[in-house]
Amino acid sequence: MIPIAKPLIGQEEIRGVIDVLQSGTIAEGPKVKEFEEAFASYIGTKHAVAVNSGTAALHVALLARDIGPGDEVIVPPFTFIATANAVLFAGARPVFADVEPDTFNIDPGEIEKKITRRTRAIIPVDLYGHPARMDEIMEIAQRHRLSVIEDACQAHGAALRGRKCGSFDVGCFSFYPTKNMTTSEGGIITTDDAAVAGRARMIRSHGSKVRYYHEMLGYNLRMTDISAAIGLAQLKHVDQYDDARIANAMRLNERLSGVKGIITPAIADGCRHVFHQYTLRITPEFGMTRDQLIKKLSDAGIGSAVYYPVPVHLQTFYRSLGYDERMPVSEMLAKEVISLPVHPSVTPEEIDLIADTIRRR
Repeated sequence: MIPIAKPLIGQEEIRGVIDVLQSGTIAEGPKVKEFEEAFASYIGTKHAVAVNSGTAALHVALLARDIGPGDEVIVPPFTFIATANAVLFAGARPVFADVEPDTFNIDPGEIEKKITRRTRAIIPVDLYGHPARMDEIMEIAQRHRLSVIEDACQAHGAALRGRKCGSFDVGCFSFYPTKNMTTSEGGIITTDDAAVAGRARMIRSHGSKVRYYHEMLGYNLRMTDISAAIGLAQLKHVDQYDDARIANAMRLNERLSGVKGIITPAIADGCRHVFHQYTLRITPEFGMTRDQLIKKLSDAGIGSAVYYPVPVHLQTFYRSLGYDERMPVSEMLAKEVISLPVHPSVTPEEIDLIADTIRRR
């Protein structure tokens, strides 16, 4: 079976973990600090604050920007649910703005329609590893005096006109095992804002700068040195991993180009799309339903997945909160998208097998 995702763990990661275990410091310690500095340098920000998940990164970033009850935060509905849930964790209200059908990212024009006197922030998502239209989003935010918390959880190494995702205001990354790089579990906040970084460090550690002296309400959301050791090894290779994903994606695009009923992934001008997921749209002209294609791929030993089958605003929990506004693009995409394996372990021959299986009716 060609899996939809496969973490790459080698001897360097294993040696790093063993060194930490033998050091006696296995919780947050010097390796976390080293990883934070290395990741901030990689993204191009002054600060990075490591936490224990991408969800925690979003939650802490919102709190560090003092967003809470009575505030509204604009988010896309076509994303993993954590993007919106983090807003609820902070006590604020998610307001959904629909996405673009080609990049799958939040539509700046829809953002403008949703701004009210309660709006405090925008959370654009660099979905599947494709940068959101950050230049336009930052212009909107500056004009309306809003914070931008960039959900770059799927976009390690992605860039817009040479500027890395996560460097525009406050960025949030996930290091879940399926991501372009991993720490097993983990997340990180990137920013040039020293005040945001300082508050984030307190929030992740029980509201404390100095142990047992607590200045604010905080949580236990720290990364361990074990995770950081894995992250340090992975960070050395993330660009290589991304290049392999891009090469596999381009090979699939070439082999699926012109197939009726298939819309291959778009790449906007000036974008480095790092293909956390390679996502097709399957339209009725294809002559086969998405479920039928998934079964056909599975029978051929090819993994696939749907990210995401239900937009956030239509999830049972959100409907119970009274969300009922239609998001036509997100709802259309949820019915059409399918993701295929392009991770670095997939060989060119396997890419050809995937394409040939899809092309055969």
